[in-house]
Amino acid sequence: LFQCEDQKVELLYDTLKRVCDSFSQHFPPSISLSLHSSTSYLGFFISDSHEHILKEFALAFSSEASALADCHVKPCLKQLHLTLAHKFYPHHQKTLEQLAKYINPRETCQWVAALYSRDMRFVHYQTLRALFQYKPQNIDELMINTGDFIYVDPTQQSNVSEGWVIGISHRTGCRGFLPENYTERANESDTWVKHREYVLATASRIVTQTENEPNVKLNGEGHNPSMSRSITNVRSLQNATLRRGVLVMRHGERVDQVFGKSWLQQCLTADGKYYRADLNFPSTLPKRKDSVKQFEYDPPLSCCGIFQSRLIGEALLDQEVTVSYVYSSPALRCVQTAQHVLQGLKLDQKVKIRVEPGLFEWTKWEASKVIPNFMTVTELVEASYKIDTSYRGNFPLASLVPSESYEEYVNRSSVVIKQIITACSSKGEGVILIVAHGSSLASFSRPLIGLPARDSSDFAQVVRRIPSLGMCFCEELKEENKWQMVNPPVKTLTHGANAAFNWRNGIVED
Repeated sequence: LFQCEDQKVELLYDTLKRVCDSFSQHFPPSISLSLHSSTSYLGFFISDSHEHILKEFALAFSSEASALADCHVKPCLKQLHLTLAHKFYPHHQKTLEQLAKYINPRETCQWVAALYSRDMRFVHYQTLRALFQYKPQNIDELMINTGDFIYVDPTQQSNVSEGWVIGISHRTGCRGFLPENYTERANESDTWVKHREYVLATASRIVTQTENEPNVKLNGEGHNPSMSRSITNVRSLQNATLRRGVLVMRHGERVDQVFGKSWLQQCLTADGKYYRADLNFPSTLPKRKDSVKQFEYDPPLSCCGIFQSRLIGEALLDQEVTVSYVYSSPALRCVQTAQHVLQGLKLDQKVKIRVEPGLFEWTKWEASKVIPNFMTVTELVEASYKIDTSYRGNFPLASLVPSESYEEYVNRSSVVIKQIITACSSKGEGVILIVAHGSSLASFSRPLIGLPARDSSDFAQVVRRIPSLGMCFCEELKEENKWQMVNPPVKTLTHGANAAFNWRNGIVED
């Protein structure tokens, strides 16, 4: 860590690139690591024979940064190590050691030099991550959205009411009170900004590159995608048409996510007719035979949710992803997401949506404690959704149990995903798109790749962090008769909040 003036950051880019160029091909394809364990630390130490190249690199960068950018960089010259676990409970040590022994430290690795920065004003602050959206009730409270990072100064909390903290939003820079139980502790590094990344060549990468694996430019540096593997063997998707894959996607932004559970009351006239109270409400609601009030339990996408879904479809099209089958939860928001993703892919006239009741989320999380009245297949078709009317679900709608146990939900998910895989095995290529819920990413992917279900409390924490249109991708290894997790074919979609605005406030009225 070192300080650099903003106007000299460009010179730091040049410094890093120059050092990377001079050390190109000097880094070994693998390094010697020895496992070290104590009652509070578990990790690998780098052997003396290999750490010299890292220390030479650090010294060279220090020297170049001082000469080019006038920055004083103190290189790290103490023994280098890779931490796996730190400050754990002593009774966890044995289990952690067993897990560590499964890691093969002789795997080949890719060397990347990256330049990050952080806001020095918040160096001594704690970093919190918002678990839920919070809308201020008073003028001195802070507006937060799920996933926001909040800086909290521990020295300023003494006079704050119990259960509350005063913090500064990383996204907006605004300061105010917020409920502490809406947040969790986050890593300080989550708020660091990544500026540049340079990939260093190794001897093995040059030898293994073939005509079928062209160099991709990454920030001006040659980068061989075939070697972009982490130690967990999570690989980038190179060509989705070569292998069969399963893309599990959460639905787009739903209206009650923005406007709250009482959103429908804002949009109904005295005689019960729907009107658009805000531009983020859908322009119309699809017709259904039962009461329009059923949308309260089966909400549609917001206009932003529709846009998000189409954007993801267009990104998949750009990556030449071949979607062969589309399955959707019966929830309207999922059907709509699937429809707009297909429109973005330009497949809405070719691939039809199979509505699968077994894809619905864990019913314990339904606030009404009953299974919602979903729109029927006939109603969806009449509303111009491209539904496969010949499809018969693996899990009948009538079999969904209100407030099911976690074990029941996990078993249902495991059975349904395996039935879908079996039903789509005839073609053997292309992507099976599953549009469902945040809970679906773990409950469908983990059994597919052979992992056990998470503990229910851990599961809930993971699901809370999955944003609209969050996705994960599994790829089939036919020759090994198994599936593995790989990077999704498109990047994540990140966007900020846009609070409701009344032009009178602060402009005309005091």
